[in-house]
Amino acid sequence: MRKFIAEFIGTMVLVFVGCGAAVVTEGIEGTLGILGISFAFGLALMAMIYAIGNVSGCHINPAVSLAMLIDGRIWVGEFFMYLVAQILGAFAGTGLVALISEQSLNLGVLHTGLGANGYGDTSYAGTSMIGALVTEIVLTFIFLLVILNVTANEKMGSVAGIVIGLTLTAVHIIGIPLTGTSVNPARSLAPAVIYGLMTDPSNIAQVWVFIVGPFIGAALAAIVYKLVAKEQE
Repeated sequence: MRKFIAEFIGTMVLVFVGCGAAVVTEGIEGTLGILGISFAFGLALMAMIYAIGNVSGCHINPAVSLAMLIDGRIWVGEFFMYLVAQILGAFAGTGLVALISEQSLNLGVLHTGLGANGYGDTSYAGTSMIGALVTEIVLTFIFLLVILNVTANEKMGSVAGIVIGLTLTAVHIIGIPLTGTSVNPARSLAPAVIYGLMTDPSNIAQVWVFIVGPFIGAALAAIVYKLVAKEQE
């Protein structure tokens, strides 16, 4: 239960701060821009790693949990417990963003999009569906490969949060114009569903890309990590 609560809170904070930063500053062309939004996600993750990492490992991302399952660091029951906590936390974080934006005269869900991911017309760069899928696979692969290596090295324990947080920032910098950057199925599912139900259902139809892509990228990262680790041994 402690792990469940930690994952719920951690995911809620990540989504609230990351998507919230995109919403309140009006996205890429707003006050913060790509760098500001990227750092909002990275800093939120960094903070949560040091806040709840000792309780649950601070996955706060179903793709991370899948990679940990493949690597044998958690068991199947834990994976599904983490998954439920992360999805609920993402919906809670998105709900808070929606509530605050609706209570602000110059924001509102219709105008902000709640930080939902997208491709085609809903992508800043007009990225195609295939392009979006490849983007999410590659960015998640990079992100998870770093996480798996850093968290396996006890010497990196004190700086793991910084390294992982900055890696998330880096993948957001390149990914935001292309897809809005997911690398996290829970972070994508909640804004797509809530925004879709309130305004435009097209985001719900696209969200599968931002679930499948990160899961594939995570699985590939776990496989490559295990192969590299065996070679080193």
